[in-house]
Amino acid sequence: MAEDYVSYESFARVYDELMDNVPYEQWAEFYIKKLKENGIDTGILCDLGCGTGNMTVRLAQAGYDMIGVDNSEEMLSAAREKMPQDAEILYLLQDMREFELYGTVRACVSCCDCVNYILDEAELTEVFRLVNNYLDPKGLFVFDFNTDYKYREIIGDTVIAENRDDCSFIWENFYDEEDGINEYDLTIFVEEEPELYRKYTETHLQRGYTLAQMKDMLEKSGLIFEEAVDMDTRGPVTETSQRICVVARENGK
Repeated sequence: MAEDYVSYESFARVYDELMDNVPYEQWAEFYIKKLKENGIDTGILCDLGCGTGNMTVRLAQAGYDMIGVDNSEEMLSAAREKMPQDAEILYLLQDMREFELYGTVRACVSCCDCVNYILDEAELTEVFRLVNNYLDPKGLFVFDFNTDYKYREIIGDTVIAENRDDCSFIWENFYDEEDGINEYDLTIFVEEEPELYRKYTETHLQRGYTLAQMKDMLEKSGLIFEEAVDMDTRGPVTETSQRICVVARENGK
């Protein structure tokens, strides 16, 4: 795997606890609404960049047959541990830039800004091309991304720190406006024994994109852009939208 697309390693151990402010339930309801609006009530779905399976499990509980794809063995291990007994979810350890499925699926989803980890437009276009390839005819692709505005004006050059009962973290952000890339330097302290903490460090890179860039890459990949929604307001996209959800459709192979 290329160095610009890293996997969560030590962060996987405490990911769910530290990300408990992410509104997965509301996101899942929105994704399911979009799927059903397009006639996708059942069938096989693929969750790209599934992480610890927070969205994957919710879609499985909604009646979909789920495939989860992620490039982190540690994150997939956590996903398998939380898999409900009545759900059969196939988790695949794969890089989303070159993922392979056993057949086509009715829809692909990708949430929580996974696509922002693809720093190169040509590589992200290839991800979209693969999605188009593995979708059923007229199948749906629903994904969200962080905008360049969010990195430039909201996150960039900030420090986020939190203390929890058995872990804490420092999340330092450094935004390079010239190339649009935000660097996350994570320092994580995990309680190994009472009063004894182990320090872990990781660096992650994400690139901010505009909706215009996304539309261009979707077109080049063969997908058809359908709509875009501000994920915070559920309304139209504006210049200050921080997270945008895009709905695109398969357009032949």
